[in-house]
Amino acid sequence: MLCIDDLCEMRERMGDHYAPVEYLVREAAQRWERDEAMALRRAVFCIEQGIFVRDDRDAIDDHARLLVAMSCNGGMPEQVVGTVRIHRGEAEGEWRGSRLAVHPAFRSQGHLGATLIRLAVSRANALGCETFLAQVQMQNVPLFNKLGWTVLEETSMHGRPHARMQADLGRYPPCHDPVSGFVTRAKVLA
Repeated sequence: MLCIDDLCEMRERMGDHYAPVEYLVREAAQRWERDEAMALRRAVFCIEQGIFVRDDRDAIDDHARLLVAMSCNGGMPEQVVGTVRIHRGEAEGEWRGSRLAVHPAFRSQGHLGATLIRLAVSRANALGCETFLAQVQMQNVPLFNKLGWTVLEETSMHGRPHARMQADLGRYPPCHDPVSGFVTRAKVLA
């Protein structure tokens, strides 16, 4: 099972010789994608941020749709470097996004967080979403604002400040093919 240290060590070994050119962001389609996504979530939410003790899984994982961002090598998905889950909310037509995580070594590559958010809302939109909500850590509010989200209220979750936010569904056309998903290119460094 991969953890942050394993992924950082792999990246260090590869050094400047390897940098993904593109990333595929889609609904997890294979077991290894789901396994790596869950390992990444544990690494980010349990080890890096210390929000959960051993595991961040909960009952929502039993019915949520898991989306992944994968680095590609030769056009083929190679490793999961980001993830988010979407699930129905409590009210009719309400969907929620949660557990957005991007590997630290890839946070400045290819707009992965933004692309995961875009697919999350677009996918829910295709599934009949009328309202899309998320509890967003305060440091991520500016990103969500840029993507057309509105702060509904400031709140606290797991002892940390969050904002309850709502997406502007008009900015997210429905995505009816979640396995094809989206492709984003890596940032070119000058």
